[in-house]
This record gives sequence, C-alpha cells and structure tokens, in this order.
Amino acid sequence: MNSRRSWLVFGVGVFAYMAGVMQRSTLGVAGVSAAERFDTTAALLSALAVVQLIVYAGLQVPIGILIDRVGPKVLISVGSAVMVAGQTTLAFAPEISVAIVGRMLVGAGDAAIFISLIRLVNSWFSGRIVPMLSQWTGNVGAIGQILSAVPFAWLLHEAGWSVAFSAAAALSFAGFVLCLVFLADRPRDAAEPPRAASIKEALHGLGQTVRRPGTQLGFWSHYVSQSSGTAFALFWGFPFMVSALGFDEGTASFYLVVIVLTGLVAGPVLGILTARFPLRRSNLVLGIAALLLAVWAAVLLWPGVPPAWLILVLVVAMGVGGPGSLIGFDFARSFNPIRSLGSANGIVNVGGFTASFVIMFLIGLVLDLQFDSGLSGTLYDLDAFRIAFAVQYPVIGFGVVMLLLARRRTRRKLEEDEGISVGPIWVALYRAWKRRGPGGKRATGSVQ
Repeated sequence: MNSRRSWLVFGVGVFAYMAGVMQRSTLGVAGVSAAERFDTTAALLSALAVVQLIVYAGLQVPIGILIDRVGPKVLISVGSAVMVAGQTTLAFAPEISVAIVGRMLVGAGDAAIFISLIRLVNSWFSGRIVPMLSQWTGNVGAIGQILSAVPFAWLLHEAGWSVAFSAAAALSFAGFVLCLVFLADRPRDAAEPPRAASIKEALHGLGQTVRRPGTQLGFWSHYVSQSSGTAFALFWGFPFMVSALGFDEGTASFYLVVIVLTGLVAGPVLGILTARFPLRRSNLVLGIAALLLAVWAAVLLWPGVPPAWLILVLVVAMGVGGPGSLIGFDFARSFNPIRSLGSANGIVNVGGFTASFVIMFLIGLVLDLQFDSGLSGTLYDLDAFRIAFAVQYPVIGFGVVMLLLARRRTRRKLEEDEGISVGPIWVALYRAWKRRGPGGKRATGSVQ
C-alpha cells in the first residue's frame, strides 16, 4: 500500500472522476442555451438536471453492492462509457425528451465512479492519509467544473451545442481507455475481503449497513453540506447570475470557477481537521451548514440587487460545502468494515444528491408558479428567484435535525462499544483552554 503503483491508480481514477464531473456540470453553464434550443418551461428545463440526479441517487445503493461484489475497476470503466453515450445523445438531441434520456445516461454513468474511487483509495492506501486523499479526490475531481465553466462554455458559445457536448464526451472516452489499461481493484499482495455469496446475503449486509448509526450520520452530513452548491452549480446558478443579477456570461462562469477554487483550498484543511479531530467531524459539518444558510439569508434579504462581493461570499461558502460533504464518507469508513464499504459509501452519497434534486426541482416549480400566476414579469425575475431559492431552508433544515439525531445515536453506540464518551464541543474547548491557560499544562491530545 501507499506505493508508486498506488499513486498511479489514484491518478487515473481521479482523471476519470474529473471527466465525469465535467459531464455532470456541463448543463450548469448551458442553461440559457438549453432554454433557447428546446423552448420549454423552467420546470422542464430543471428536469434535465433533476432526472440526472434522480438516476444518480437511485443507483448509488445498487452500485455500492456491485462494488462489493465485482470490484471498482469494472464500474469506473463502464460508468465512463455510459457517460460518453449520454453526452453524445444530448449533443444531437432534437427535442427536450431526447435530451432528458441523454442526461439520464449521464447520471447512470456518473453514479458508478465516485464511490468506486473512494473504495480504490481505501484498498490502495492506509493510515492517516486516507481521509486527506478522500478530500483530494473530491477537490481534484472538481476541476471538471472548471473545464465546464471555461473551455466548455467558450466552445459552446463559439462552436455551438453539438460540438461542445461532443468534445466533452471525448474526455470521458479518454478516461475509459485509461481505466481499462491501468486500474486494478487492489494491490497484488493484498488479501481480498470476503464477498457476499448471493444477492440475498448482499441485501442482508446492506440492511446491517443502513442500520449503523455511523452510516446514517454520514448520509445526513452529505445531505446538508453538498446540496446547496450542487443545485447552484449544476443548473440554477448560471441563469440566476446572468438573467436575474445581470452578470455577463464570462463573469458568471468565473463565479462558478470560484466554487471549485475554494474547494481546492478548503478541502485539504478539512482533511487535516478530520484526521486530527475525528470525534468532532460533525461539528465541522454543522458549521458549514450554518455558514451556507446565513450567507443565503443575506443574499435573499438584500434590498435590491445583491452586490457582486456578496455573491462572491456566497460562492465561497458553497465552495467549502463541497469538500465538507466528503466528511460523510469518513463516517462511513470509520463505522463500517471494508467488505461493506462500497454499500456504505453508496448510502452516504445518496444524501447530498437527494437533497440537491429536491431543491432543484422545487426552484423550477416555484419559478413557474410565480410566472404563470403573474407574480413575476419574467421567468427568471430576481424577486422570483428570492422566493424560489428559499426552498433550501426547509430541505436543509430537516437534514440538520436528522443529523443531530443520528449523531446522538452514533455517540451512544461509540460509548457502548468502545467506552468513548463525546461531550459537548463547548465543554471540550473550555477544558482545552484551561489546560493551555496560565499555570495550566499544555494539552498534548486533540480536542475530543
């Protein structure tokens, strides 16, 4: 483990994931072009992104079971190939119904890659580097958003819809070829973990994984921290900035890039904090959720058009949310045996994308209702967006409540099984401060 071959496998896997993120996010900068090309309602346009996420989320658990049975190499390779088919379909779609089929294929292929890559990391690496590599997986993969926001957006503007989406598909084809040549499920000298002998046994193991409080904590952590940024970056952010705020398309693309650049900075920091304070990971997630909701409140309540600096603060906050959601996978790793880690990661990954497609669909629905009833003069009116974006509060707020309940159960289980008691964060901080204070001993351990 942790060998040069490990890093080669990691690099190829991350490239395939980066290409997949590009396919996933191309529609985020093509929302205005899609409205012109297909001439349909906001709800149907949002369906392009929503069905992609529904397919993605719906396949996470089946994909997780398959990872535990057939290994990650097959799934990453097949996933890349399916995304090529999906983007090619979208490139030449004559109407919205065909385009939706293309995005469903993109969602299906995308579903297989990330959790397979997380499993590869756990098979090829060991030690404290694992949670940091999980962060780097998300961060480097997110460069795919930059590729969609800059070169793809430029090609879309200069060469048109079909050329741009065909070129995007070519990147995943390159990832498909590299995966076939270089990937392997595990080092040659590594013992293969036991696999389920039948589907019935696999489903029984899935039930055990779902019931683990740590898995549930990972699910809700992913749910509350990822969804806002995903809904913004994958579809509604670009129309909001261009049509409601009056940004030019280049500026809007730059703001989408800022989300990724922020994640590249925040990810390693969160990875170090996660490894350093493993019993306080949920506090990081809750802090990120509070930050997102506070900044969104400032944007939605701002009188008149929000200033550019406030939108910059918003995209920075969402940029922190992306790597923050990866903490959920660290919960899955901590509280599940490696033989069921694929299933656990699949369950966790359902969280953020379930919240994302609910938010995305509700935003489109609320925009349509306001436009059809005459409450807004245009489909993408600023005041209409204020009301539409407010749907995030009940969706994410529900997730925060469920996270707190799952954390309570997880801590109770941890105390029963290992005798580790985790008190309130303010108590731990006070004790740490007392140890470092005048006349006190310097603390040598982490804040637990």
